[in-house]
Formats: sequence, structure tokens, C-alpha cells
Amino acid sequence: MNFKKVGLLAAIFLLVGSVAFGTTACSSQSSSNGGNLTVSTFGLSTKQMRNDVLNPFAKQSSVKVKTQFGDSATRLTQIEHNPNTGVDVIELAQNNAVTGDKKKLFKKLDFSKISNFKYLSKSEQKLAKETNTVPYTVNSLGIIYNPKKVNINSWKDLWSSKLKNKIAVPDMTTTFGPAMLYIAGDYAGTSVTKDNGNAAFKAMKELKPNVVKTYTQSSDLSNMFKSGEIEAAVVGDYAVGMLQATNPNLKYIVPKSGTYANYDNVSILKNSKNSAAAYKYINFRLSEKIQKKVAGLKSLNNAPVNTQVKLTPAEAANKTYGSVAKRAKTINFFFVNSHMSNWISRWNKIMNK
Repeated sequence: MNFKKVGLLAAIFLLVGSVAFGTTACSSQSSSNGGNLTVSTFGLSTKQMRNDVLNPFAKQSSVKVKTQFGDSATRLTQIEHNPNTGVDVIELAQNNAVTGDKKKLFKKLDFSKISNFKYLSKSEQKLAKETNTVPYTVNSLGIIYNPKKVNINSWKDLWSSKLKNKIAVPDMTTTFGPAMLYIAGDYAGTSVTKDNGNAAFKAMKELKPNVVKTYTQSSDLSNMFKSGEIEAAVVGDYAVGMLQATNPNLKYIVPKSGTYANYDNVSILKNSKNSAAAYKYINFRLSEKIQKKVAGLKSLNNAPVNTQVKLTPAEAANKTYGSVAKRAKTINFFFVNSHMSNWISRWNKIMNK
């Protein structure tokens, strides 16, 4: 959609106004000796986030914690247009973290101040140093389907004529939109980084007859499965529990050929006046105890990045962990973000016309 200048400015102000600040339940009981901290994070599972991360951190560190909940891209837009919001640390999806670093919105991190940083994998440490942000959980892409209607074992099965008008895929503008294009490139036999996605878009054109919807919110899929509008969907693993809770018969697979990973990262904003508390928060986020806690099925269902954390088979289900993590490939978001504007335009002409 093309906005006129005034409309675009209005849209930005609406986005900025759609996130809200609050205070953790225990912060009023916390001593001010540890300072203050404002954390900007995702708007999903806010109760669990408060109970399992924010309140325990405030209590342990004697830090008064304020919070801002909202969509990753929206919160980044707010910081970009008003760097003096008072936010100290921000948690973002990987592509937004790359954008924030490129726009120099974050402080230069001193990783020696994060004692738990050493428990990240070498590739995760490399990502942190490249983006000036720290990954604290990882998720990846798979296929969820109704086994009573269809049988799916691989990514290439999505292109089968048996699935005509039966599947949904993430829109290009979503967290896993670029991953869907990477998968199409794999199907076509040419990586998107080799030809700027040309072969992948041809593969998406082949897939189009099978696609009922390119969705922006995974919650939309629940009713589509219930009504029989779709029989399969490509989803991020963080949505599987929600979909199976409303449709218990749905089956989720990560094809043996592999998947693509996305990290959620935490950064300290350039204008933060509470760096000491911010470093404590990042270290807390990476600690074995909290990583184990938030991996719980009744918590945030976050796959751990701390290599000291061991999950039971039940805890590991539907997470980027163990064998799934080993076959999860990385997405070059530096490359993706430099092509995103063009890709969205090409995607819309093929998939959303």
C-alpha cells in the first residue's frame, strides 16, 4: 500500500502510541539501591514475562523495573523516532535488532560485563558481536497440519498439487516471511543470496495455487484450521502450543532437511542512563536458572541459548533445541534487510494480488 506523506506520518504516530509502559508488580517493594530500569519487550505472554523474568530480576537486583510491551517492529519505530523515551534495554526479533544496530540506536556492548555470555555457542557469540545485541532465545520454522486430511514429510510436499487451496504461509512482512523465501530458494535449488531471490520467487509463484492465505498473525490460523479452510501451514515453533491447544489433532514437524532459525535479541539503548542495571538484566536473562524457567511449557516456552541448560523431552517439544537446533540454518538478515523493500513489492505482486 502506498501512503501519502501525511498518511505515513499519521501511521507512525499510531504505531508509537500502540505500546504502553507499566511497572512490575514487585518494583514498588524493591529498594532503589540497585537503580532503575525500563525494559521494552514483546506483547505476548505478558503475565508470564512479569512473573518469571521481570519480577524475579527486580527482587534479586533491587532494581525498580518499568516495562513497555508491544510488537517488535512498532517498538523499534518508536525508539527510532524518539530516542529519549526512557527505555534502557529492548528485546527485538533478529531482523529488527540488525536494523537497530545499523541505525546506531544501541550502546556499544562490553561483553566482559556479561559473565553468562561465555555459555552462548560460538555462532551466537559471533552474532552478538556482529549486531551489538545478545541473543537470548531461538525459534525456527516448521509445518503444522491436520493428519486426518493430509500427510506431509518434507518442505517439497507443500508444492504438491494435492494441497491446492489448502495451505497458509507467513507473509513477507512477518518474522518468518524471509525464511519462507529461503525455503522456496532451497526448493528451487538456488539460495536467495546467490541470485537475490529470483529463483525463490519463481518457486513461490508455483506455490501460489496451494496458498489460501499469507498471514500476519499466527493466531489467525486457529480458526482457519477449525473451519477446514486450511489443512496445513508454515509456522514458527512459538505458535505451535497455541494452535494445538485449540486444535489438539494438529501435528507439527520440522523436516529432516532442516529449517531456518530466528533469534530474539536484547540490546542496551544508546541513551540509557542505567547501563549498570541493563548489564545485570542481560546477564540475568542468560542465566541458567532463568533460561530453564522460561523454557517451561507453562512459562514463555523459550528455547534456551545457554548451553548449560538441559531440557527434558517434554520441555524440548516444539522448540529449536537438540536435533532441531543442529539442523537449523541461519538467515543473513544483513542481506535480507538490504533487499526487503524490493522483496515485499515482488511478494505482493505474486502472493497478495
